Formats: sequence, C-alpha cells, structure tokens
Amino acid sequence: MAERAQFEELARQLSAVGAVKRDMGRILPPDCPAGSAAVLTLLGRHGDMRMSKLAELLAVDMSVTSRHVAHVAARGWIERLPDPADKRSRILRLTPEGLDQLDELSRRTTHLLAERLADWTDDEVGQLIRLMTRLRDSFGDCRSAPVRLPAPVVDETTRTPAST
Repeated sequence: MAERAQFEELARQLSAVGAVKRDMGRILPPDCPAGSAAVLTLLGRHGDMRMSKLAELLAVDMSVTSRHVAHVAARGWIERLPDPADKRSRILRLTPEGLDQLDELSRRTTHLLAERLADWTDDEVGQLIRLMTRLRDSFGDCRSAPVRLPAPVVDETTRTPAST
C-alpha cells in the first residue's frame, strides 16, 4: 500500500485536475456552457432518459437539472417527449442538432487534448486512461454513496477522567 505522503501528493494532484477542467471549459461554444455540455454528453453516452435519471447522473439537484435541460431544449438540441409509462414524466432525447453539437464538443475537446498532450506517447496516454478508469472504478458510484470519514484520532493524554 502507498505511504501517507504519496496519498497527500495524489490529493494535491487531483485538486490540480480542476485547472485542466477549467481550461477544457474555455473551449466550449459561448451558447453551450459546461452544464449544457454535460447534459448532451450524458444523453449521448446513455441514450434517452427521464429527467430524474439525468439529475442523478449529473449529481445535482433537480432544479439545476431543469435549468440545464431548459437551456439545451431552447436551442433545439434535445426534445422532451411524454413518457409512455408515466404521462407526467418526460423522456429526454437528443435531436439531430443536439448530435451535431455533441460532435462539435467532442471535436473541440479532442483537439485540445491532442494539442496539450502532443509530447506524450500513445502508451503514456493509454496508461493515463487506464489509471483514471481504475481510479474512478475504485470510487464506484460516488454520486449516491455516503462519504465515510475516518474516526478522529483522540490523544489519550488530553482526555479528562469521568467523575463518579
């Protein structure tokens, strides 16, 4: 097992991934902010779904999901169809324009990664993919799992004796 110092460095490096994500966010088209891109990406990856499933996959509140969905629907990138199983619910589906937008997002992201990782070998890129996949698998579906923190360490010399 890795040593504590390695895990501390890993935590620092994972925090730095935020800078990479922000840089990737800068290449998004002006009318497609990160939340909209996430909606399109998830619908592209998982197919048609209810809004509740999308909110779960986004790991955000239903009100936030509704705003993202309204944004992409207003641009014609998705359609909201009645759910045959429950007429009160809607099924979200990518439109041909949504698929085109998703292709554009993929093109931009691929171009940025190819540009920034130009000095990496194919093996290094493959190794990063494998390790990031393994890291994600190690965490499982952390969207719904409660976070379990270790119990605090109590120094026995600072405890006060119980009075009887």
